[in-house]
Amino acid sequence: MHPLQQMSRPVCERRTLFRRLPWLWGLCIAICLQSASTTAVWAADKDKLVVYSGRAERLIKPVLDAFQSQTGIQIELLSSGTTELINRLQVEGDRTPADVLITNDAGSLERARELGLLRPLSLPEVDRAIPSQYRAADQSWIGLSGRFWVIVYNRTLVKPEDLASLLDLARPKWKDKVAIPNAGSEYLQAGVSVIKETYGDQRTKEFLAGLKQNAGTRVYGKSSQIVDAVAKGEVAAGIVNHYYIYRHLDANPSAPIAAIMPDQQAGGMGAIMNVAGMGVTKASRRLESARLLAEFLVAQSGQKLFAELNKEYPLHPDVKPDPALVSRTSFRASLVPLAKLAELREPTMALIEDVGLR
Repeated sequence: MHPLQQMSRPVCERRTLFRRLPWLWGLCIAICLQSASTTAVWAADKDKLVVYSGRAERLIKPVLDAFQSQTGIQIELLSSGTTELINRLQVEGDRTPADVLITNDAGSLERARELGLLRPLSLPEVDRAIPSQYRAADQSWIGLSGRFWVIVYNRTLVKPEDLASLLDLARPKWKDKVAIPNAGSEYLQAGVSVIKETYGDQRTKEFLAGLKQNAGTRVYGKSSQIVDAVAKGEVAAGIVNHYYIYRHLDANPSAPIAAIMPDQQAGGMGAIMNVAGMGVTKASRRLESARLLAEFLVAQSGQKLFAELNKEYPLHPDVKPDPALVSRTSFRASLVPLAKLAELREPTMALIEDVGLR
């Protein structure tokens, strides 16, 4: 047989096969079209980031908008409760569209890390900007801004020296004079976790029982409602994150309210601190854009946005907080590690439920 005939046989056989099985042509065409479509979609999608956020949009969207304006990378923001978002990431698995998870609470980020949902990031810019106590040990999450759980009080009803500690709010003298967050509050859960770790279960239960008794029906779903109640004199004091007080004063400069940075007395636990932060999802395919977002948020310009827009404490040591805030060098924070909040959450919730806080 002529060599050319031998070479042509496979081609002829393939042609015969395709004539006999025409569905193979359709399959090949579909695969090629799907491949081209996937490539086109990926090319279009690489200039965006999908962000799952447990923060109130008013606290995070302006900062993400600034990143979008600076880089041209489009942000698709999905806001929901942090627990719901972590559950969603678990269900979606490798199919999740999310590239970044942002939460109010270091404990939630640590839980996401423990569940294997986050990818460790090694970024020199992050290491330089954010002190190690505000990052996961394996760099899978980073803190972005700090806040303190403080006492807001009405200046016409309270002498600051009467409320040196958060635990003072559980004393009988404050019956019917206190407003508190409800049991579903991430802030309450994290704050009580620190108290539990510092003082133990029994003292924490006594604190919660006294707080429940003194608050009565003044249990709120929003921190802004607590500040409003104190400003109107409906109650003498409440517990909130510090920035709610200063945002209220920005809008109402004559409001008779102020902040107490509690637990600074000798032997006191220090002010309870938590951080909002971010992690890159393990399934993200847009790692370069996610890294750019992380670098933007920890840089001095990004940290200044948190300070100016939200009255939060920047974590970058070279960025100063809003001048209205209590100077960070004038008080000390609790020594309970932020990563431990994840471990403490379930036993803390059991204590809260035992006391009957709602």
